[in-house]
Amino acid sequence: MYRFVLDMTTRHQSAAEDLAPLPPVIFHILLSLGMGERHGYALKREISLRTGGKLKPGPGALYGSIGKMLELGLIEESDARPDPHLDDERRRYYRITPYGRKVAQAEAARMRELVQLAAARFGVLKHA
Repeated sequence: MYRFVLDMTTRHQSAAEDLAPLPPVIFHILLSLGMGERHGYALKREISLRTGGKLKPGPGALYGSIGKMLELGLIEESDARPDPHLDDERRRYYRITPYGRKVAQAEAARMRELVQLAAARFGVLKHA
């Protein structure tokens, strides 16, 4: 169960660590947007490729997460658009905000600490 709570009154006041742990879809969206602007379907494809198909967000999970992230100020909609002849004009493009980058960094640090704890307790497993 995740503690990910949408609280508009504290969004700008809360520390990046306060949103942890992030749901996997949200963390993967931030990872993708850390590389540059993307539209929703590109995010879905990239997440599926990065996870080897283990995480395939459906439209509800993907666009629900995008909506929460917009409200929290983790991402914002981009005004820049590709040439209309090269892209569907209905697509919305998103980019990570400085606050979203801080939240992603805090989540990565949290996960790193968790992996170090697990390695200390159980040893390090090698990939198959």
